[in-house]
Amino acid sequence: MGEGSESSRSGGFCGWFIVLLVLGVIAAAIVVTIKVKKNHHSAPELGPVPGPPGPVVQKYGHALTLAMQFFEVQQSGKLVDNTIAWRGDSALQDGSEAQLDLSKGMFDAGDHMKFGFPMAFTATVLSWAILEYGDRMQTVNQLNPAQDSLKWITDYLINAHPSPDVLYIQVGDPDIDHKCWDRPEDMTEARPLTQVNTSSPGSDVAAETAAAMAAASLVFKSRNSTYSSLLLEHAQELFTFADGNRGLYSESIPEVQPYYNSTGYGDDLLWAASWLYLATGNQSYFNYVTGKNGVAFANWGNPTWFTWDNKLAGTQVLLSRVSFFGGKGSSNSGNLQNYRKTAEAVMCGLLPKSPTATSSRTDSGLIWISEWDSMQFPVASALLAVIYSDYMLTSRTASFSCNGDTFGPSDLRNFAISQADYVLGNNPMKRSYLVGYGDQYPQYVHHRGASIPANATTGCKNGFTWLNSTKPNPNVAVGGLVGGPFLNETYIDSRNNSMQAEPTTYNSALIVSLLSGLVTTSAVVQSFT
Repeated sequence: MGEGSESSRSGGFCGWFIVLLVLGVIAAAIVVTIKVKKNHHSAPELGPVPGPPGPVVQKYGHALTLAMQFFEVQQSGKLVDNTIAWRGDSALQDGSEAQLDLSKGMFDAGDHMKFGFPMAFTATVLSWAILEYGDRMQTVNQLNPAQDSLKWITDYLINAHPSPDVLYIQVGDPDIDHKCWDRPEDMTEARPLTQVNTSSPGSDVAAETAAAMAAASLVFKSRNSTYSSLLLEHAQELFTFADGNRGLYSESIPEVQPYYNSTGYGDDLLWAASWLYLATGNQSYFNYVTGKNGVAFANWGNPTWFTWDNKLAGTQVLLSRVSFFGGKGSSNSGNLQNYRKTAEAVMCGLLPKSPTATSSRTDSGLIWISEWDSMQFPVASALLAVIYSDYMLTSRTASFSCNGDTFGPSDLRNFAISQADYVLGNNPMKRSYLVGYGDQYPQYVHHRGASIPANATTGCKNGFTWLNSTKPNPNVAVGGLVGGPFLNETYIDSRNNSMQAEPTTYNSALIVSLLSGLVTTSAVVQSFT
């Protein structure tokens, strides 16, 4: 009986063990399946069909209103309806040596230079935002200010292009300019002009200026058709000049290399041709970007960062719009799909849970590439992500794949939100990098006009007293996006720390555009015309 009883218990134990083992395997399989589904985002939620703007996200609405004001802070020339109490008329004689009125435009950063390359990029990005998100801007009454700021730049760009093969690309000498610390209203230093032409070509700066004018022509098409046509005429002339006289402006004019050195012009030519295609519907521009020039310059399959120097990622996202929504003569183009596939690769690099996610981030998740002007990269990346997300939502495209893992529009928007929120204070230092936003924002911004009291009398040299002052700036450079944190997420709030503490006009275009995409529910128009 002892043996029989033992063997029966043993058999029962084995049976139960097998049952439990099978159940364990099934449970493990269920867990793995759930994890795989979770990782693969196998059925991303598209949400409702995008429509008119929904309720305003208050923090983004407030931040957008502030960020837009930095364009006024940076305005040169005879000011109209000026709302910045410490700013006044400045640089009224700019361009006079060539009998041109180059008094408008915007100062580049904390200095008084007008650098045409980043200024044109500012206009292109701002135009893009107005075209995609103008109705969103309008929910917080920022559409008219955006259009006014854009026109302040394009008025300058028109005057800087006095003949088909001549473009003035700089006002001021940076070596002279940077030896002074004075208010723009009081400056007396020389303001020489620099140009590109057929003997000193600048395909990069000429093409970026063409892109700015083509994009802006779409913005003003319904508002001011005569002005829109003038912009388009200049854009086409400049593109012809840029393409027909190929060369880097920083090789033609080596003096610009320490400031805005261009590393290539192929990206600018594709960027300009893409905008001209959207502005004109002319098949030749589409053929340009999808034909041999696309093969030569587009770098398909290789994600890059979107900056004032490299427009490839922006071009890839912009041409994805044509792929998502269609365009005149655009069907069945394999190379158009190459742009979209590369745009997807850019997106895959940005998403933190993607198998191909970039490791170039801070511990808190901010995209981080360079200690100089570190904020340009995360904000530009987030802008492309929110635009691409909205292309997907509006076209009812549920997902895309990153090496087998599936992601949807909400993943891209959440990434964009994470970068925007970091800028606004959701970071280890609890500091806002947008001047004027929140309780903790930089007080010692590297900006001449902000650092000198409006009633002070200073010359070129004695103004350095204000640069070296230990007191916070007497004027707030409201809406400026400063350079940003180091990789270890620290920030030194010092006026002499231009690496971190200097705001730029082109960064303002990027943060204004990003906030415009986030200020209400998502959607874009399917056609700019």
